[in-house]
Amino acid sequence: MFGEAVPSYSVQGSGHLPSFYKVSDFAEASVGLAGVALARFWDGGADQVLVDRRLASLWFYMTLWADGWKASGLWDAIAGDYQCRDGWIRLHTNAPHHRDVALLVLGTKADRAAVAKAVLTWRGVELESAVVAAGGCGAQMRLPHDWAEHPQGRAIAAEPLVHWDDHGVCAPTAAPEGPSLRGLKVLDLTRVLAGPVATRFLAGFGADVLRIDPPFWNEPSVEMEVTLSKCCAGLDLRIETDLEHLKQLMREADVFVHGYRADALDRLGIGTEVRRELNPTLVDVRLNAYGWSGPWVNRRGFDSLVQMSCGIAGLGMELSGSDRPKPLPVQALDHGAGYLVAACILEALSARRKGRLKSAKVSLARVAHLLMANRCEWDTSGAIKQIPSDFNATVENTGWGPAHRVKAPLQINGVTPHWAIAAGPLRRHRAAW
Repeated sequence: MFGEAVPSYSVQGSGHLPSFYKVSDFAEASVGLAGVALARFWDGGADQVLVDRRLASLWFYMTLWADGWKASGLWDAIAGDYQCRDGWIRLHTNAPHHRDVALLVLGTKADRAAVAKAVLTWRGVELESAVVAAGGCGAQMRLPHDWAEHPQGRAIAAEPLVHWDDHGVCAPTAAPEGPSLRGLKVLDLTRVLAGPVATRFLAGFGADVLRIDPPFWNEPSVEMEVTLSKCCAGLDLRIETDLEHLKQLMREADVFVHGYRADALDRLGIGTEVRRELNPTLVDVRLNAYGWSGPWVNRRGFDSLVQMSCGIAGLGMELSGSDRPKPLPVQALDHGAGYLVAACILEALSARRKGRLKSAKVSLARVAHLLMANRCEWDTSGAIKQIPSDFNATVENTGWGPAHRVKAPLQINGVTPHWAIAAGPLRRHRAAW
């Protein structure tokens, strides 16, 4: 990915997250990639990047320890894996409108037992197709060889890890002085979870991140994880005045990162060419679930669904002898893709500094393809578990109550990320720089 010499890179810490894939190696490498990209971006560069393998693994999960209050659960009561007539399917129902679609297709009430009974009457591929066609989110469990033969699996295997587009020359920009991204304006239109991880990384080193969400969207299970040091505002892009407001923010931004499906922004009237007209030097980085070619290019998806589709959960079930799907111990596709997106943003900014404008596209499915090439044996010796010393001693006064955060996994020339704004609910700020 990088065409120049990289700084000195070292790793401390030990242990691993038990899996049939090298998840902790992947966590360390993902954090390290973003760290190297950041070190190269600073004026004069930085010569030392240090990653803590243990902490990187923990940052691939939940990093907050609530003090006197209880964080929201990760999943909606209906979300999860269900047996169908010929295997398993996962329904993703954390968003109310996705839950409503699944219940409508199944013709049942919001009761887990009733949903399970209804799913048993369907073949997996037929229910998956019906839920997706109706605007919901579901994924049939496949094995890796099934995915390799699937049209979308073949498309993913032929894609690069990062789709780079070179848009030609642009006016060179100044690099920040020293270990900081202060003054960098990042417009964030991403949702659970990869995009917010990317912008959280940038915010930790001083970037001004403005996150925009529609009025109907909430993600209570992860807001305490991904809103650190971000201004979180709300706009309804179906309303013309709000869309114009977004365009003005785009004109002033350095970076635009978005996780909408491939055709969504075009339908809103702010496709690629429009964005380039609004801001000719805007660094534009996109991500989606199922890749940028093939029949599923516009399909909704999340980490847990991609793990079902591509064979990760199925292989885990097969090798472990489990009676149900066995996914990765963490949402590694989201987190890995997030740090990759952060690295792409920084690499594109480095190119812009030299007078070249680039954009990038990343997908969860292609990240999964990379991880699936790195198998290992299941081993519980040296398994990583959170312990009190993993957490910072200082209290973070979040929007829900006091908490402690796991120590940061990265140092660049001795500088660690610092999130000046505590985590808090969405849409609590003005949509302004």
